[in-house]
Amino acid sequence: MTVKELSAALSLTEFALPAPDAPVTGGYAGDLLSWVMGRATAGDCWITIMSNQNVAAVALMADVACVILSEGVTPDQALLSRAKEQEVNLLGSDKGTFALAAAVNGLL
Repeated sequence: MTVKELSAALSLTEFALPAPDAPVTGGYAGDLLSWVMGRATAGDCWITIMSNQNVAAVALMADVACVILSEGVTPDQALLSRAKEQEVNLLGSDKGTFALAAAVNGLL
């Protein structure tokens, strides 16, 4: 499944989608950035409520396919700019983290 297909299937908000064809091969949910860096794997869909610019840096380091901001969180301007500059797929959802993770898991 691609990021674009995942976005459509879950009716996600697309804040930045520079690589819509990136394959999503797994998922990870977490908010402690150092924890995510050591545990998320390449191709994961990372679900978080963190919305500052460090999210883009962690997404690049972990090589995740996309980041989904859950719980109705929106990116701050710095994160939005970084995501666009560094070509990080950044999406959003009003769903809670648990429900969103279950939905992603069901699609994969």
